[in-house]
Amino acid sequence: MTEKKYILALDQGTTSSRAIVFDDKANAVSTAQSEYAQIYPRDGWVEHDPSEIYSSVAAVASEALARGGLNRGDLAAIGITNQRETTVVWDKTTGAPVYNAIVWQCRRTADACDRLKKAGRAPMIAAKTGLPVDAYFSATKLAWILDNVDGARKRAERGELLFGTVDTYLMWKLSAGKIFATDYTNASRTMLFDIHTLDWDDELLKLFGIPRGMLPQVKPSGSLFGYTDADVFGARVPIAGVAGDQQSALFGQRCFARGTSKCTFGTGCFLLTNTGDTAIESRHGLITTLAAGLDMKPQYALEGSVFVGGAVVQWLRDELRVIRTAAESEEYADKVSDTLGVYVVPAFVGLGAPYWDPYARGIITGITRGTTREHIIRAALESIAYQVCDLLSAMEKDMGEPVNKLAVDGGASANGFLMGFTADICARKVVRPAVVETTALGAAYLAGLTVGVYDMSAIDGARKGDTVFTPQMSDDKRKRSLDGWKDAVERVRK
Repeated sequence: MTEKKYILALDQGTTSSRAIVFDDKANAVSTAQSEYAQIYPRDGWVEHDPSEIYSSVAAVASEALARGGLNRGDLAAIGITNQRETTVVWDKTTGAPVYNAIVWQCRRTADACDRLKKAGRAPMIAAKTGLPVDAYFSATKLAWILDNVDGARKRAERGELLFGTVDTYLMWKLSAGKIFATDYTNASRTMLFDIHTLDWDDELLKLFGIPRGMLPQVKPSGSLFGYTDADVFGARVPIAGVAGDQQSALFGQRCFARGTSKCTFGTGCFLLTNTGDTAIESRHGLITTLAAGLDMKPQYALEGSVFVGGAVVQWLRDELRVIRTAAESEEYADKVSDTLGVYVVPAFVGLGAPYWDPYARGIITGITRGTTREHIIRAALESIAYQVCDLLSAMEKDMGEPVNKLAVDGGASANGFLMGFTADICARKVVRPAVVETTALGAAYLAGLTVGVYDMSAIDGARKGDTVFTPQMSDDKRKRSLDGWKDAVERVRK
């Protein structure tokens, strides 16, 4: 076991980068966070500047260490968790990106996905990857870059370009090009990785026109990926845990047993249920994916993804400008007893699971002369819970068993109104831990377990200070509310 006791978790999210330092008891010692620019070149397109992603991560890492009175030499390991599916292509020699990162939310390749479905490719892709054919995933984004950036395809075929999800790009940068790797969870989101053979699939690479030499090595989430470069990071620190954000949160919530579930309320909402060593094929619009683990034996999960969760609160703040801070949304929602029949369906970039409709767009229904700002704000918050309820219903049908309680985390889970309404509309207990940033905690657990700072028995017994929200809504009111939501969803799909 290492004598150093601190773990640095780097949580690179869709709208911000966060760094949290954890001690050997998995207590957060210090934290830092920085938002960065969202780029919208066209309707439905979303991009990030990869250089800004990296610089934001480097900055928050330094800030978190400084706030904790630590230096890089005090770190036993680094864990990385990241926005998934987001696609980066860069020069193998210089490290310069050839194009902006295409974000998981981006819908520019929806037409390409339609062509694949019309060509009858969807069943083969689903059988290998567990994924529906959708612009959400990395494969069509990568193909778009190769086909639309001047010279990119020829350079890729000559072995001059590399592809990675954000974790791969960060490790490559932090190690000065010495680490070119990813983990099972991120690879499973690319639509290029066979989740049964645990390898990049040649048939899929040929279908999308992707040279195998562009792709990183794939390892279990809890692995020694390599070391940061002393000249880049100021010390050689092992990177020992990597997982896509939602699988990291599942691990951080200690959902190690089959049937345990969590939902992260972040920019999007992501409900995952551990299915153990069985890859369950979804028949209700969910995704079969790989869960984070510590060895070569895979663990699987079912997942439902909502594209716009907490992002609807940002929309209220930044675009509608009806609130000044995200926290105000709870205050305004509590000023009215209901929405007076108003529903918000925030299909800003289409609908995710279980609908998978890339062409749907947002709508506000039920407006009357008596509708106020408070009603719209409450309806926007309620829309997050309704979407989670849709996922939970599909999850229980696929599992063939009920989900008795739902562990929650993520920034929007701090909203008491939202958690209470989620419990009401889902008719399930909602359990919020004292530390809601379990995405970063999962990455810290993976890294700490790998280098020996933590052991599994300590992690299993670590949970304390939970807040439990219990359902209060009558069955009749719940049914009426859900019927109104379903009607509103159908309106955006017509």
